[in-house]
Amino acid sequence: MEKKNYTVKDWPDEERPRERLVKYGVEYLTDAELLGIILVKGYQGKTSVEVAKEILSETKGLRKLDSLSFSEMSSIKGIGLAKYAQIKAALEIGKRLLRENSSPKKEIHNASDLFNYYGPSMRDLKKEIFKIVLLDVKNKIIRDINVSVGSLTESIVHPREVLRDIIKECAASVIFLHNHPSGESNPSRNDLEITERLVEACELIGVRVLDHIIIGDGNFTSFAQEGLLSKE
Repeated sequence: MEKKNYTVKDWPDEERPRERLVKYGVEYLTDAELLGIILVKGYQGKTSVEVAKEILSETKGLRKLDSLSFSEMSSIKGIGLAKYAQIKAALEIGKRLLRENSSPKKEIHNASDLFNYYGPSMRDLKKEIFKIVLLDVKNKIIRDINVSVGSLTESIVHPREVLRDIIKECAASVIFLHNHPSGESNPSRNDLEITERLVEACELIGVRVLDHIIIGDGNFTSFAQEGLLSKE
């Protein structure tokens, strides 16, 4: 006789994660239970929660899990394309919610405001992303635009692309923003040269560059604070 697969449905009602979520609230569930709900199913001999525990044990937590590529995550038993997509989508929703709670029209007062707003979604990226953050006359964010996706070590940014988006959105001022996958936020020579060119280009259209912020792992460098903006 074929052995019946053991699933979460075989658990008592009070131990099932979905039932516990409804009864007690989502905040009372463990990371493994939440991840188990996202996975829906495990594999032969393992429930989704047991698979989730194995994943979290291997990755040492959700933050590391978020940074894994498909090839890295699919090397974990029980994770294929569907489960990879489910996990990445759920984690991305969490990051977007965090930013949405900060308000899409968030007013920027200093570099820390911007770091707190963008840091959670950019600190673990494996490639450099160069953004321009467009601000209105009250220093509130109009929108942000990805100008360049670079390699692990550099990001190539063309002034004409930056100016096109600034003019299109009628921004009063801008902040440049990018991450360093190494986790170190110190600017490279390339960062300094790009910033100088961009500041000069923005001057031609009367738009002020308030800052260029580099996001590292839990740290950042503000060109404005460090006196590194060539034009003010």
